[in-house]
Amino acid sequence: MQASRVASRRTVSRVAAAAAVAGTAVLTLSAPAFAHVTVQPEGAAAKGGYAVVDFKVPNERDDASTTKVEVNLPADHPIASVMPQPIPGWKIQVTRSKLDKPLMMHGEKIDEAVSKVTWTADGKGIEAGYFQKFPLSVGALPEDADQLVFKAVQTYSNKEVVRWIEVPKEGEDEPENPAPVLELSAATGDHHGTAAAEDTAAKTEKTAAAADSGSDGGSDTTARVLGVVGIVIGVAGVAYGVLAGRRRTAA
Repeated sequence: MQASRVASRRTVSRVAAAAAVAGTAVLTLSAPAFAHVTVQPEGAAAKGGYAVVDFKVPNERDDASTTKVEVNLPADHPIASVMPQPIPGWKIQVTRSKLDKPLMMHGEKIDEAVSKVTWTADGKGIEAGYFQKFPLSVGALPEDADQLVFKAVQTYSNKEVVRWIEVPKEGEDEPENPAPVLELSAATGDHHGTAAAEDTAAKTEKTAAAADSGSDGGSDTTARVLGVVGIVIGVAGVAYGVLAGRRRTAA
């Protein structure tokens, strides 16, 4: 009888231990993953085209705010045109570097490109519980890559620095501090659009100007014809009035 009770107690202990382990596992799986710096395009980021991309930077500290964000552009796929959007409360510095191999853009040789963009807060920066988007207009995107890796560095008001520079690898777990990765979509037929768009706009303006000029010429001609006709009718009216007056006098 006593042996049976001991066995029963052991069974209960094992079940309790298993339940505790299972509960811990559930809590671990259900706990939200820590946020990190990411990059997403506004619309599509097509190969060979231009895009506006947003770097989303969350503040992960309860006792400090984010006061500086640095984004390094990929050196293996340099981007010649990089323009930041002004953000209230942030100073922006664009760093350009010489290229080992010049790029061709719209028929011109480019021997330098933007290598880093730095945002520094004028005030409190990104406070606890908030995030900030940092937009960049970039192009032309490479045609020989499926993705671009932007290594980022986040600095807090307490001088802590977090380096989001680890490159995620397919088939492996996400690293602790993954670098922002921009996925590129397939090229479109008009992805070389800037120069073509400017040419099209210029042609459209010339066509519109010509149309306006032709319209003005036609209006002038019509006005002249109507003026002559009006004069003729006026003269005929006067002559008719004179003749009618003479007939009444003669009668």
